[in-house]
Amino acid sequence: MALHRDIFWVGRQWAVTGAGIQAVDQRLRGVLDIAIARLWDDDYVRSRRAKPGVNAADFDSALTVARERFPNMPFEAPESDPIVAQLQALGVIEAPVVSPVVPAMQLRAEGRLARFLPQWRVRR
Repeated sequence: MALHRDIFWVGRQWAVTGAGIQAVDQRLRGVLDIAIARLWDDDYVRSRRAKPGVNAADFDSALTVARERFPNMPFEAPESDPIVAQLQALGVIEAPVVSPVVPAMQLRAEGRLARFLPQWRVRR
């Protein structure tokens, strides 16, 4: 897999990108890459570090930079919802529930000239 376009740190063998930790060597095709969601899974990280040919010092530096860049933030369920609280108390729900809230649209054209904004058209 090619390196993600957002590159935050590059070492000899590893890079911290917008996708997580990726091997700089593209011949590996993303086999040893670690996604952002798995950065804090210590068993998974240890298994990747134990692979033959891995530069341990460079890997540890990449892991440190990646964990600083993408901190592990535990999700807290809203306690104002009594149904969720009851289901958690009964043991029915173990994982937190994410409410599907759609963010409000924002118009970002204030203070800019209209002729420099990208145009769009509706096809009929």
